[in-house]
Amino acid sequence: MTSEFDAARLGPILYYRGLEQGGLRLAAMVLLPAGEQPGPLQADGRAHDPLRLRQVGENVIWRYDFTLSQDAGGYQFDGETYPVQTRVDGDLRIAFASCNGEEEGDLDRDQEERNKMWAHMCDEHRRAPFALLLQGGDQIYADEATQGHPLSDAWPDQVPRPRNAEELEDLADHLRGRFAARYVQALFGAAPSWIMARVPTLAIWDDHDICDGWGSLYRRKTHSEVGQCLYRVAREMYLLFQHAAVEADIPDLFLDKTGTSLSWQRALPGVQFLAPDLRAERGRRQVMGAYGWSATEAMQPGTEHTFLISSVPLLGPRLSLVERFMLMIPTMQKYEDDLRDQWQSRAHRAEWVRMLKQVLKWHETSPVTVVSGEIHLATRAEMQAREAPVQQLVASGIAHRAPPQAYARGLGTLAGLGDAPVPGHPIRIHPLPGQKHRYAAERNYLELKRENGTWSAIWHLEDSGSTAPMALAEGTGCAGSSSPL
Repeated sequence: MTSEFDAARLGPILYYRGLEQGGLRLAAMVLLPAGEQPGPLQADGRAHDPLRLRQVGENVIWRYDFTLSQDAGGYQFDGETYPVQTRVDGDLRIAFASCNGEEEGDLDRDQEERNKMWAHMCDEHRRAPFALLLQGGDQIYADEATQGHPLSDAWPDQVPRPRNAEELEDLADHLRGRFAARYVQALFGAAPSWIMARVPTLAIWDDHDICDGWGSLYRRKTHSEVGQCLYRVAREMYLLFQHAAVEADIPDLFLDKTGTSLSWQRALPGVQFLAPDLRAERGRRQVMGAYGWSATEAMQPGTEHTFLISSVPLLGPRLSLVERFMLMIPTMQKYEDDLRDQWQSRAHRAEWVRMLKQVLKWHETSPVTVVSGEIHLATRAEMQAREAPVQQLVASGIAHRAPPQAYARGLGTLAGLGDAPVPGHPIRIHPLPGQKHRYAAERNYLELKRENGTWSAIWHLEDSGSTAPMALAEGTGCAGSSSPL
């Protein structure tokens, strides 16, 4: 695939909006060459006309808004029927994936190899359908999108000033086309598009959806005119392709009505999904700003179970030790922004504690399970609480190839030190079921399964196969605190 966003006919892609009178409120996005208009979408015996969202390059993105009742079982579009799991009040399967791409050369990869784990997810869906697809960040790798324009070609090492507004808008148009090309690959490859037409998705973004290390780079870069143009376009494309939304939709979809933070909350019967935005307000010394924290602290946990989507792992090893070591070695200082990206960075210690205390508070109402991506490895962790631990499940690298085993072993050794940023609530990293080491260096995705009211987790690994189901904490009043928060 070339880096240009050529005219195409693609879609539909499904998005989950929420529950409505026992049914699923959904959106479907299709992409057509400019000048063509799609026909109606049929759902529950009704015809739904499309809403034009915007034009990008030679294409126009359209959206259908509709509801499927529990008995609907699917929808019809352009002569094809798409089954959807509409009964969601009993047994349930949910997929979670992250890191759908690579930093360099992703558009040129063999698509069958790239999407191997997506194809595996499709096979699992055919065996027993998923009701929801959670995407935990880095749905695209936009790092090369800045190439090919004089203002951004050397980003972030060189950040020239534009001569005028026209030159800056020319950069914005360039970036839109290159971002869109990456979204087309990520969403409309044969396997991902097949499942996303049948399973509604919910997504939170991370740095590669903008650029590598966004927010952990120095302010003089991210707050430059070029940096702010990059962020503006990345945000436009994130809303458009990952939420089928434009600016006017923000009050209906996100907790912060201003759109400064793109945090969201959704529910299915018996379960809540909380997704704080860890990128929009990020800086070198903060993970979230005032808008993000207001949205997060207003989130309501579920009565039976709560899943917190944290785009970077919330429970992790003592990376502050690594930071201190790396800053002593000049050749290693270039990796500082990678460590700054983590909750466990010494720069974010106070904010990390604040978030952990918030999770423990939610955990008093119903069990909280954190699901995360970002690290290109699979692992799990626990934070001790009074009656049952807060569990974290990390599934990272559905398309990103795994790092070397030596990296995973080294990180596992570091994780053996443990940490307890909140006194009385130690954090420990554990191997996946059936694994000997704390981190599995294989491409993977996660399955969350509710059966007879009980939740479990299964990792699907490229080489090792699927893990045995791991039970998740049950019941209400799980947490409490053995020491004052």
